[in-house]
Amino acid sequence: MNDQVEISIIIISYNTRDLIATCLDSIVGINDCSKEIFVVDNASTDGSVDFIRSNYPSVHLIHNEKNRGFATANNQALQLSRGRYIVLLNPDGEFLPSTFGAMISFMDANPHIGLAGVKMINPDGSPQESYSHEYPGNKLASHEISRLKGSIAWVLGASMIIRSDIMKNLGGFDETFFIYGEDQDLCLRIRKAGYEIGYIDTAIIVHLGAQSERETTTADVWRKKIIAEYTFYRKHYLPATVEKITRGDFMKARWRIMTLSLLIPFYKDKSEAEEKLVKYRITLQTISQIRHDDSQGRI
Repeated sequence: MNDQVEISIIIISYNTRDLIATCLDSIVGINDCSKEIFVVDNASTDGSVDFIRSNYPSVHLIHNEKNRGFATANNQALQLSRGRYIVLLNPDGEFLPSTFGAMISFMDANPHIGLAGVKMINPDGSPQESYSHEYPGNKLASHEISRLKGSIAWVLGASMIIRSDIMKNLGGFDETFFIYGEDQDLCLRIRKAGYEIGYIDTAIIVHLGAQSERETTTADVWRKKIIAEYTFYRKHYLPATVEKITRGDFMKARWRIMTLSLLIPFYKDKSEAEEKLVKYRITLQTISQIRHDDSQGRI
């Protein structure tokens, strides 16, 4: 395994046997570039490992005995990869034909781009949000992340292409992030290294979304996302800025809990309001726990 290939595709799987075939079928048969495919399975219990091993012998399968998270699992495959480019893809994604060619052509033509996202669509063809011009907490921290190249802040980690040498020089993903936030962190680190983040609208994937967390409660998903945001804040922003963000989030959560609790009885459809109420309660609980851990010296 010493010969370089054009792209190394890395897929992280967790109980997605019902999805992985569609994902891999959209990749395996593409012959317009040299490639290798890695699937890192994070301790699935649905037969995913045996299914992949039996039906896709060309795939480099890494089977973890425990769920090591998205960032760590990607880094496992990154260490073995031989591609000029690293392509990340969620198992609920499906590449459309010619996508690889469009990705490689774009990156070859734009050496100032270190990482690029692709156009993501729903199964019905409607567009999904694929990138953002702002980072979490950006309004209070704009002076700390100014003078970065390019206008795109980050792209969704469900599918992206990265220059392998940059990715490896940066040490891959920051494994402090278990799930969520690692894509924002990586994009910011790449911009700090002097590169821009790009977007390739001619490279398209069909993306179902949120499939790796479909067995997770709404409350637990929100908790993970909030923890990831605060991990990002603490890494990239000054302590004073983090405190401003924390106070703002705390006050907003308290206010929204109060107003929603009063107004929910008057909603015809209470489900959306109840979901928001869960979100703000979890926000309040998680921030309070973070502050407590701070006071105990645990963070």
